[in-house]
Amino acid sequence: MLKDLDVTQIQKILPHRYPMLLIDRVDEVEPGQYAIARRNVTINETVFNGHFPNNPVLPGALIVESLAQTGAVALLSQPDFKGKTAYFGGIKSAEFRRVVRPGDQMLLKVELEKVKGSIGIGKAVATVDGQRACTAELTFMIG
Repeated sequence: MLKDLDVTQIQKILPHRYPMLLIDRVDEVEPGQYAIARRNVTINETVFNGHFPNNPVLPGALIVESLAQTGAVALLSQPDFKGKTAYFGGIKSAEFRRVVRPGDQMLLKVELEKVKGSIGIGKAVATVDGQRACTAELTFMIG
């Protein structure tokens, strides 16, 4: 198990860089099993210039991408997948239950339910202050 990965350590696992690296810290990762990460949402993000002026809301697609990057850390931290890229293979479901705004910190949890060959399926949950913001079932493809 790996704990307390900072952004420099995350960048050794994920190929994402600014502005598309959407997780700030990984609290815990059990390679091939699960990952728990955090994202600090700030008003300085460019997306808030247009979504929505005077009512800033983090787009659901970016919440799901944050969850996908968390799941990718769980997959790509396995020795077999080191140095590879995890792509979206599908989003079976995504439900949004709470608005995420600047100043919020999202806790992102992805549990991999199945990994077979180069494909993984994970259950994902994003919460803010203990309230569910998003749940999703994600499919990953390793390339």
